[in-house]
Amino acid sequence: MVGAWSARAPAAAGAGRRPARGGDCLTTQETVSIAIPTGVLLDGARGLLATSGLAALSAEELGRQLLVERERVRVIIVRPTDVPAYVDYGAADLGIVGKDILWETPGSHYELVDLHFGGCRLVLAVPNASALDGPQTWPPLMRVATKYPRTANAWFEARGQAVEIVRLHGSVELAPQVGLVDGIVDLTASGRTLRENGLRVTAVLGSSTARLIANQASLKTRTASVQSVVSRLREASNHAG
Repeated sequence: MVGAWSARAPAAAGAGRRPARGGDCLTTQETVSIAIPTGVLLDGARGLLATSGLAALSAEELGRQLLVERERVRVIIVRPTDVPAYVDYGAADLGIVGKDILWETPGSHYELVDLHFGGCRLVLAVPNASALDGPQTWPPLMRVATKYPRTANAWFEARGQAVEIVRLHGSVELAPQVGLVDGIVDLTASGRTLRENGLRVTAVLGSSTARLIANQASLKTRTASVQSVVSRLREASNHAG
C-alpha cells in the first residue's frame, strides 16, 4: 500500500465534535472557500456540497464559471493537481482532491476526511503477452510509464527494484504497445481501459478515494467557521456512504 505524505490534523482542530446543524457558525462567521476538482471527481464534489446544504451548483453553472459565490461559501473550480496548492497557500480554506494526488503532491495541508466517493486503484499493468508477473520476473532495470512518478518510484524503491520512470501526461496505455516501456502505473476504476489496450494488472500500489484537506492556518485561526463546513461535509459523506 502506498504511504500517505500529507499532514494529519491535530485533535484540537475539531475531532470529536458533533456535526454542525441549523444555526451553526456559517450563519454568523466569515466565508469559507472550498477548492473542488474538475474531471471525474467534479460530480461527486457537487453532489456532496448539495447534500451537505452548503451549495447547490448546477452542472451548467460549473461549466461556465470557475468561481461560484454562495451566502457563506466560495467554491473554486481548479485542475485536480492544483487543489493542494490552492489549499497550501491559503487561496482556499478547504479542498476536495483524490488521494492519488496527495500521494504525488506532498504539502503542508491537513488531510481530514475520507469522503467515500471516486474510488479507484493505482496499479502496475503490463501487456497480456508479457512474462512479467511479479518481482521474481522483473528485469534488473524496469522501465515504467506513469503520470505518478513520485509514487511509482517510491513503490519500486521499497521493493529494492531499480526502475526508470518515463513521465507521460496522457495515453499512458499506449506506451507498452509501442515498446517504450515494460509496463505502466496508472489509475483504474473498472479496468476496462486496461483490457481494451491489451493490459493486465500485476500489482496494486494503493486505493484512492476523494479526500477533504484543509489549510493549516485556516483550521487554527478560523476554527469555528471552517470546522462547521468540515462537519457538514463529513456528515453528508457518511450519509452517502
